[in-house]
Amino acid sequence: MQGVLLLFLTEKAEFMDYTSKMVALLKSMRRERNGAVADAMCTSASGLNYGVSLPTVRQIARAEQKDYDFAAMLWHQDVRELRLAALHIAQPELVTGDRFAFWGDGIRDEELAEEAAFALLRFMPDFDELFGEWIKAEKPLLRYAVLQAAARYPKADCRWGEDAVKALEGDFTHHEKHLLARGVVAMLAALALRGEEDKAGMKALVGKLGTTEEERYVQEEMEWRLEF
Repeated sequence: MQGVLLLFLTEKAEFMDYTSKMVALLKSMRRERNGAVADAMCTSASGLNYGVSLPTVRQIARAEQKDYDFAAMLWHQDVRELRLAALHIAQPELVTGDRFAFWGDGIRDEELAEEAAFALLRFMPDFDELFGEWIKAEKPLLRYAVLQAAARYPKADCRWGEDAVKALEGDFTHHEKHLLARGVVAMLAALALRGEEDKAGMKALVGKLGTTEEERYVQEEMEWRLEF
């Protein structure tokens, strides 16, 4: 009984500590708030938005010690700045297959998808597994996030280009399709920069496109990139 009580008190103390840290982090964010910017961010899916610039959010978050559990707590909050901060505080090596869904559920807008790719996904040791899962996800934001992460992942396989192009397929809105097309361009362009062989592979892949509006967009955007 005493052991159970001790465990309960320990967990409660940790929770209170995390709550205090979250309040302190939120105060730091609020000091940088920008009402005009917040009003302009009408596309944010978060309930509360202080309009803090992304570089400032990154700077504040990076001053925090890496802590997966604290990051997970922040990811649960319906506050834009705390969600963005969570992506920098989480330890990528701890985001393994059984935790993909948790982080995927929290990606609710384009900004979070891009920051997840930049700050967390590309550093994950199980990125190959993540790419195979999210590139076929029903949620277009997950496809977009993993495409952007793959564009920054140094070990991305050139053969992933075929899967990237297939990510354009699905019953999505016009905006979602355009978003995915942008992600495909980012990934294929990054692969093409690796060397002449990969560049030739991307050129051959892009040459097969052009049947849909999104494919034509990828083709047009890649055309000038493959010239350099």
